[in-house]
Amino acid sequence: MATAASSGAALRPKEFHFPLAVEWIGERRVAARVADKPAIEITPPPVFRGTDPSAWSPEDFLVAAAASCLAVTFTGLAARAKLSYTKLKVDADGVAGTRADGRFGFTRLLLRLQVETYEAEEARRLAKQAEETCLVSASLDLPVETLIEVVAPPASDRTNTRSEVHLPSGRAAASVRNGADPGPGRTGGRTSC
Repeated sequence: MATAASSGAALRPKEFHFPLAVEWIGERRVAARVADKPAIEITPPPVFRGTDPSAWSPEDFLVAAAASCLAVTFTGLAARAKLSYTKLKVDADGVAGTRADGRFGFTRLLLRLQVETYEAEEARRLAKQAEETCLVSASLDLPVETLIEVVAPPASDRTNTRSEVHLPSGRAAASVRNGADPGPGRTGGRTSC
């Protein structure tokens, strides 16, 4: 993944760029534009005197970026592992308040990944790997707490039980269904959304 300089003396990691533009479109409303994609109108949330509760806010996008990155990272890992699942959902909550540095901002993100599959152990392993390799969460300077729930599809005769496991990093908590011990998380190569 690294490319060597022509002199062969230095290695430079691969870089990825995600350009976009934000333009004011009137009042307290802007439009975010990415080439070849529809524009998205953005306003402040009502809690910050926004006047359109149906419009996305920058705060919504920050939380959505972390939640959707976790979800699509899991889908990529699951596709490569040929994991079959019937449902995937990530619920998220961004908590804002006064930070330790005295500034007002996000203090933590809470993500709850739910996956429905008969392959619980493999799904749990892939969910932990997705949590560990999500580019967006890894880039944030705040705690991202992740709860992982794996359940059998409703037609299953299995009895679901729940136990919680806190990962040693202090960043995440994992919830395990079907009573199995999740064991330590395994990581592979760097994978992200």
